[in-house]
Amino acid sequence: MSTEEKPAAAPRSLAEALRGRDDASLAALLRSRPDLVTPVPADLTQLATRAGTRASVVRALERLDRFALQTAQALAVAADPATYEELLGLLAGDDGDPAVAAALPHALGTLREQALVWGGDDRLRLVRTARELLSPSPQHPSPTGLGPSVREATAGMSPGRIQEIVATAGLPSTHDSVSAVTALTALFRDRTRMAALLDQAPHESVEVLDRLVWGPPYGQVTADPAPRLRWLLDRGLLLPTAPGTVVLPREVALHLRGGRAHRVPEPAPPSVEAAATHRPQVVDATAAGQAYAALATVEELLKDWDEGGPAVLRAGGLSVRDLKRTAVALDVPEPVAAFWVELAYAAGLLASDGEADERYAATPAYDEWRERPAAERWALLATAWLAATRTSGLVGGRDAKDRVLSALGPGLDRSAAPEVRHRVLALLAGLPEGAAPAPGSVLARLRWERPPRGGRGGAAGEGGRGAGGPSGDGGPDDLRSRIALWTLEEAERLGITGRGALSAHGRALLGAPAPRRPEAEPEGPGDKLPVHHRPAPPPAPLSSSEQAAAAAAAARLLAPLLPEPLDHVLLQADLTAVAPGPLRRPLADVLDVLADVESKGGATVYRFTPGSVRRALDSGRTAAELHAFLAAHSRTPVPQPLAYLIDDVARRHGRLRVGAASAYLRCDDDAVLGEILADKRAAGLGLRRLAPTVLAARADPAGLLEGLRAMGFAPAAESAEGDVLITRADAHRTPPRSAPEPVPEGPPVPDDTLVAAAVRAVRAGDRASTATIRTPAGDRAADGELPRTGAAETLATLQAAVLTGEALWIGYVNAEGAASRRVIAPVRVEGGFVTGYDHTADEVRTYPLHRITGVAELAED
Repeated sequence: MSTEEKPAAAPRSLAEALRGRDDASLAALLRSRPDLVTPVPADLTQLATRAGTRASVVRALERLDRFALQTAQALAVAADPATYEELLGLLAGDDGDPAVAAALPHALGTLREQALVWGGDDRLRLVRTARELLSPSPQHPSPTGLGPSVREATAGMSPGRIQEIVATAGLPSTHDSVSAVTALTALFRDRTRMAALLDQAPHESVEVLDRLVWGPPYGQVTADPAPRLRWLLDRGLLLPTAPGTVVLPREVALHLRGGRAHRVPEPAPPSVEAAATHRPQVVDATAAGQAYAALATVEELLKDWDEGGPAVLRAGGLSVRDLKRTAVALDVPEPVAAFWVELAYAAGLLASDGEADERYAATPAYDEWRERPAAERWALLATAWLAATRTSGLVGGRDAKDRVLSALGPGLDRSAAPEVRHRVLALLAGLPEGAAPAPGSVLARLRWERPPRGGRGGAAGEGGRGAGGPSGDGGPDDLRSRIALWTLEEAERLGITGRGALSAHGRALLGAPAPRRPEAEPEGPGDKLPVHHRPAPPPAPLSSSEQAAAAAAAARLLAPLLPEPLDHVLLQADLTAVAPGPLRRPLADVLDVLADVESKGGATVYRFTPGSVRRALDSGRTAAELHAFLAAHSRTPVPQPLAYLIDDVARRHGRLRVGAASAYLRCDDDAVLGEILADKRAAGLGLRRLAPTVLAARADPAGLLEGLRAMGFAPAAESAEGDVLITRADAHRTPPRSAPEPVPEGPPVPDDTLVAAAVRAVRAGDRASTATIRTPAGDRAADGELPRTGAAETLATLQAAVLTGEALWIGYVNAEGAASRRVIAPVRVEGGFVTGYDHTADEVRTYPLHRITGVAELAED
């Protein structure tokens, strides 16, 4: 080192530590803690202050992985400041741990990057708020299970009692309590002397220490402690903290633990284990089948709600009864029905219609969605599911006010859901192709990456239970773990995975690179292959534009695996039609009106009934059109029974006309009207003859239509002008609706442009706030004091600065009369204005000379 070079002084505060960082490091801090950038701090001192607030520190601690959190917890019980060697000893113990030693630099680097730890390796400091959150106290034991130090536990103890403890422990007496506590602390930290002291302890006393060593460190004693407790109290191995309460001092616990702050350090994440491995071709085919079934289910759901779905509850959402009806219609359990309903809602395909009698219905976007190719329709559903914060698995549970959570209702948003879904799929993408994970290993990995909340500040303790979300989602079944299990089920249901393994189109949906696939091989026994590949690193979350490109890539991979839509059916003599695969849109729409679905599966069976044929005639089609349609789309001749059925229903269709009287019924054949009047089933309709061909009814037109159809007739509705009303199968649609916006978890992560601008602004503000004014006398001006110079001197100084390129202080009063100090580098002085680079605002600005109170040079430092 040259004589001019001096080692950099150790930072005295977090602000100074941040001031020593480069721009890349500051940018990394703002990305990892996005709450610090909104609004942009004025300077680094303000950034450091904001980074030390309780809310921000709690949020940062909650996003640490388990070992980084264990490192922070160890620092909270270490000396302040601590050395790297002391921290390593707390984590690795007296015997050392190579895995801990290898992982500690990265964990410490994470804490430094997030401004939770600052200082060099010889003076590591945990930010004060984090130390307060993680350090032990009688009300909140440390997550490590350690109690207070000897100095903290003896703070309120009498000097005489301290001297008695020192003497009983075999230490020489001292002249003051401070030196006595220091000597006792040194004894407890000395492994050799401490071992000798414990060798003298009765067996029962050692058992007491063993029960307290891993926490909680507090215990209860009576006014007359038992001999085993008295022996420990007399030597300070247990110290009283309150009447009837004793604590195991931190130094004693660390000796008994072998120097470890944690019972089980977890320096490395648990691996995700493969429960089974299948051929990739089988996985893709299975997933494609599930994807096709998902499209069919969503279409069936919204088709069932075509003429107006269930009513919206007053508090919002579906009633329990309507959810059960939907589950029966889809032939799925109620939780699965809730998933499909919520998925269609998240994709913007259904919403409430906003009418006075509010009901759910498909949106106009549903009609556009149906016209897309099948693979694109699936990609839209899968993308909406990935980003949705609404969590269908909560349906049927209760909120914080003990109200039942209903499908499509409020209270289902969980901001962690998109992140957990993406992370679960990313873990699957890290497995070899075709490998299905063991769910328990996925949960263990997620809990390591984000320990469940618990205790103070949201930080989890030693195997602690999480406090959970607003609905009490905590403990081993914490909300994130439940979402992870739901993700595995929903991804399989949606066709992103097949047989539990991530499919090729599912991998593309995440933006993960496609692995090199060998040629197809025959499947071995059990359709399982050994795992030989090294897991690939999981993909990072995608931006909106990247996600759109990934969805398009996934659709391209899925398209060849989906069955090609057919343009024909097979008509059979038993009044059924068999569709051997998915049908093209016009054929499927007409057949849905003309026939009823009898069964589903690899082939769909439709049945023709008088009611279904009448439904087609009501939609405006004639018998001749139906005959021509069936002949054009059937690979088999139209059976005579079906032709007779269509002709018979058509012959009777429209002979009766229903209008409003309340309602009337007219027919050119008075014998038919006489037959209706004589039928006992017509008694409830209130019919009476007005003319040989006209009957009046008390029932309304809709009720009269239904009653006559139940009697076996085929009436047609009539308009006020006497024309037949054509009731086409047009669906009820809501006004244009947008899909629900996901509820973000905290502030959004800023993009690179915003981060770069924020770093520049903070740097500029910091330069301005730390620069000092040099007065003509050579000393420094007081903080906030404006430079004061005459007009001539101001002009001359600014002109000289233009030639030399130096920066100056100026005092400036704006149009509102607000005064401020600015640091500018003048580049031009003309026309009564000075133009220069304003270091305070980090941009070029122009100031009127008459508003400048004066100029001053910057102090040299």
